[in-house]
Amino acid sequence: MSGAIKEKSLEAVEFVGLTLAPFFLVDPKDEAASAMLEAIASIDPSQAGGDWPFVDRELAEECLASMKRAVAEGDREELIWEYRRLFVGPAARPAPPWGSVYMDRDCVVFGVTEIELVRWMREKGLERRTRDKVPEDHIGLMLAQMAFIARYRPELLCEYLEDHLLTWSHHFLALFADASSHPFYHSLAVLTDASLEGIKNQEGLHVVYPRYYR
Repeated sequence: MSGAIKEKSLEAVEFVGLTLAPFFLVDPKDEAASAMLEAIASIDPSQAGGDWPFVDRELAEECLASMKRAVAEGDREELIWEYRRLFVGPAARPAPPWGSVYMDRDCVVFGVTEIELVRWMREKGLERRTRDKVPEDHIGLMLAQMAFIARYRPELLCEYLEDHLLTWSHHFLALFADASSHPFYHSLAVLTDASLEGIKNQEGLHVVYPRYYR
């Protein structure tokens, strides 16, 4: 297990989780999405890319500029339909957002790895990020949990990242980026992956990757 993450890095990890998680969780048609989409539409990609932690400035700027264009110049209905195709259905999701789909032999939600995550959270006194029936290993929920741990339980962050999130995030986000036909979600996947891999590399985290069944 890696050592403790520095306080300055903890703030940056929290920022990454809090900023990115809602885009995986909130349907663009919901009223709650308006503020976050307006925020993206109003950013200066050059400045924001320079400030974005753990990621090469050029890549961060490119992703943020693409996301901004997609929101500011694109059709909101196209964004809504892409979200529903990727996250809701009714057709099969091209890249399901749950870790157990990739790490469980049966490729199911609520699989063994999700059960292990929930057990670990219970042992550590961590609350679920949702009260509904969404599996806890949803990428958006896990990003939100990452932010919470960085802020309130930093002594658990390395363990959480090494044993639960980073074990599948890179694999999933590569598939998700390929599956995304809308530039907003493609760029979101690239930026999220680069951020998580940047955290891993900067902090010297050691991840044992499992076999993927999908």
